Amino acid sequence: MNLTHIEHIGIAVKSIEESLPYYENILGLKCYAIEEVKDQKVKTAFFKVGQTKLELLESTDPEGPIGKFIEKRGEGIHHIAFAVDDVNKALNKAASKGIRLIDEKPRKGAEGLNIGFLHPKFTQGVLTEFCGKE
Repeated sequence: MNLTHIEHIGIAVKSIEESLPYYENILGLKCYAIEEVKDQKVKTAFFKVGQTKLELLESTDPEGPIGKFIEKRGEGIHHIAFAVDDVNKALNKAASKGIRLIDEKPRKGAEGLNIGFLHPKFTQGVLTEFCGKE
């Protein structure tokens, strides 16, 4: 597994529209994309800080993963995503080392990336995502 950089940090928010002023007006960042990922029941907004992105995550369904996260824990950091050369290989390597996977195989995420998540009970409580183009 070759982690190349932190791809993004996912932040759960109740409303992207209500969150944008903080990121744009206070932090001075520019939202460059808003996208809905229907199968994940989420709307995303992206900002770039150097090579790393911030991804705001707004639930489009209270029963979706972000809706449940906010209900249980409130708004805040949801996950950290690492860029990898090959998501499938990274998932397989993590599994071979005893890490429980949320995604056995990569799936499509925002920005057309392949993604796969590791279960936080096996990653010191941090929901970890691998992202890649392959």
